Amino acid sequence: MIESAADLDTFLTFVRNAPRVAIDTEADSLHCYREKLCLVQVELPNLEGPRLIDPLMGYTLAPFYEALREKPLVLHGADYDLRLFKRSADFVPHSLFDTMIAARLLGRREFSLAALVRNEFGVEMPKGSQKANWARRPLTEQMLAYARNDTRYLFALSDRLGAELQAKGRWVWFAQSCQRLLDAVATTEGEKNREESWRLAGSGTLRGRAAALLRELWWWRDAEAALADRPPFHVLRNEEMLSIAKAIDAGEKLPSWRHVKGARLRRLEIAVQKAMDLAPSEWPARPRGKFARSTAEMEAQVNALKQKRDLAAQELDLDPSLIAARATLEGIAYRAEAPESLLMPWQRELLGV
Repeated sequence: MIESAADLDTFLTFVRNAPRVAIDTEADSLHCYREKLCLVQVELPNLEGPRLIDPLMGYTLAPFYEALREKPLVLHGADYDLRLFKRSADFVPHSLFDTMIAARLLGRREFSLAALVRNEFGVEMPKGSQKANWARRPLTEQMLAYARNDTRYLFALSDRLGAELQAKGRWVWFAQSCQRLLDAVATTEGEKNREESWRLAGSGTLRGRAAALLRELWWWRDAEAALADRPPFHVLRNEEMLSIAKAIDAGEKLPSWRHVKGARLRRLEIAVQKAMDLAPSEWPARPRGKFARSTAEMEAQVNALKQKRDLAAQELDLDPSLIAARATLEGIAYRAEAPESLLMPWQRELLGV
């Protein structure tokens, strides 16, 4: 455990001399309103065993990020970890090997870290701490063992998957995919503005007053979660809010929950009444579509692209969505965006666009 600035300073000597660095992180997003970085697991080729950096001990991690800046990093499913680094320290690495991206580009259908370690090395990784509260101290022995395992196999896994990518001629695909992730993280904007934050999956089916109800429910839930310092889903789940908005719009009564009572319930009732009192001119406007109205010619192009995508995916033994999601194919066919902005070069080559 690295629990002080002095510990970190000693450790950074090894980091600076390492040719690459394997990393994982733990946060407390399942236990509080605004998540924070709680642990950084680091594995180095020139040091036996992982080191666990504890950001909650009060010392700055700025020297650590600076030492990492030009290092090739190895992570699994790096999107969450990199966005956590970006939010907490405005740090984006220079180079990335994401073992999950590698596995998917090789056609692996099971690509969790546990599944890959099991299938590649015959090792069962212990579970049990995935939903633990990583902000608590001291960490239990079970949590420490879990944390250490998250980086233990990353170098060996990246070496094996990297060799297979090279052998199959897919290394360029992989490099482009990792770079696209880095670029996306680097250009990540701040939190959604208040007016758009409530548009969750499924909200596009709501119209008029039902949409206004969902918006007020979302804002109420966010305020309650912040007040209690709990994740929003602990207050109400997204699907519950969608159901409530539809039900109240249809004239049904507000449901009841054991944990929504007293002052919280009164604030909910006020939010619902506020939405009900809005004039139609104050209801949320539908988001402007990115696509032009479809024509028979456009639909034919979407289907032709989908057929080409599915054939390529079958020949390469890949998930078709890796080549292009349907929304991406529609964006190309409807001329909403140029293919260069929607697809990586290897994807455009497979689709011929």
